[in-house]
Amino acid sequence: MDNGRSVELLFRALLFAADRHASQTRKGVTEIPYINHCIQVAEYLARVAGIDDVEILAAALLHDTVEDTGTTPEELEREFGSGICGIVMELSDDKRLPKQRRKQLQIEHAPQRSSGAVQIKLADKLANVIDVVDDPPRDWPLQRRIEYLDWTERVVDSLPRPNPQLLELYRRTLQAGRRKLNA
Repeated sequence: MDNGRSVELLFRALLFAADRHASQTRKGVTEIPYINHCIQVAEYLARVAGIDDVEILAAALLHDTVEDTGTTPEELEREFGSGICGIVMELSDDKRLPKQRRKQLQIEHAPQRSSGAVQIKLADKLANVIDVVDDPPRDWPLQRRIEYLDWTERVVDSLPRPNPQLLELYRRTLQAGRRKLNA
């Protein structure tokens, strides 16, 4: 894919995700626009992991569209192709399942994820750790925040072949978060 088409694809993915997440905010007290999270995940991949694969970066921007909006897999495939759709589907929880089951499945399925999905999952957990430590949901007591950090670590520990730089940043961020929460 030439550079012009790559840039065009990234902007299409960004606009699509921004449209789908337009009415959503993160759960934190500051209620930042949800799209900021998607952009942050893609930025970690590009800046920290050095990933320049446009399909992985586009999938990072779109990673929560099927799970958290009315977007269907068919729509995503039609708009962005089977490669990007496939990565997004690897990252999408089945919301029909109970929350605890979904969390357990993330751990169990992590070893079977594609390389692109592994890197996005890691960047997503990194961004989520930062949010849970620095801007948690109002109704999350300290113990729930600590349990969330522990769970992210179990997911990350199950990922095959994570990017070393991204993994190192995740580990440092997790340690700093635990210190901040006195966990």
